[in-house]
Amino acid sequence: MGQRVMLGDFAKALGQLTDPRFRRVLLMGLGLTIALLAGATVLFGWVVGLFVPDVVTLPFFGEVSWLDSVASWATVLLMIVLSVVLMVPVAAAFTGIFLDDVAEAVEEKHYPGLTPVGTIPLMDTLRDSISLIVVTIGVNLVALILFFFVGPLAPVLFWVVNGYLLGREFFQLAAMRREGREGANALRSRHAGQIWVAGTLMAVPLSVPLVNLLIPILGAATFTHMYHRLAGR
Repeated sequence: MGQRVMLGDFAKALGQLTDPRFRRVLLMGLGLTIALLAGATVLFGWVVGLFVPDVVTLPFFGEVSWLDSVASWATVLLMIVLSVVLMVPVAAAFTGIFLDDVAEAVEEKHYPGLTPVGTIPLMDTLRDSISLIVVTIGVNLVALILFFFVGPLAPVLFWVVNGYLLGREFFQLAAMRREGREGANALRSRHAGQIWVAGTLMAVPLSVPLVNLLIPILGAATFTHMYHRLAGR
């Protein structure tokens, strides 16, 4: 019964995917994500270039002048791999900055008559979004390392880890708009198990290329529905 209700929240979010405000948030989140990952690649390559000399002398080989080029290409390949792993978590984090647009669109269509919410201070929004970025990157990097040790259980680890992150952060952001930070924390604590399960169900499509880019938007909308359901609205 619980999973059927959660799927209902997701179905309502999916039905609103063509909303212009959803598309706007999707494009802005993806644009910022690509810019961040590209900037990180350039910065990391520059740092590597500082420590790899243009010419080195190796035993039996003499002077080698192509080592810096190898290091640069290796840096690009490494960042491409990391980008595949981090694209969705970072996009999800950036989406949190624009969650109000998604939540307002959901509430106008499905919950008419609600009192307008107060404006969340910009610093609070930035703090929560930066926290989400740091946590998602850190946890996914740890999960990436563990993938080499868990073998066929790697997808399950990916879903559970990202399910916890998606559920915790998106529900917190959705609830905080109307409950405040303390109220959102209390509501999330009371329904922690259900939120984690919902986040895990949301994380499964993260394994599907292209579809996974829609998950931040669908997650924000789904957990807005979930918040109103759990809050008794």
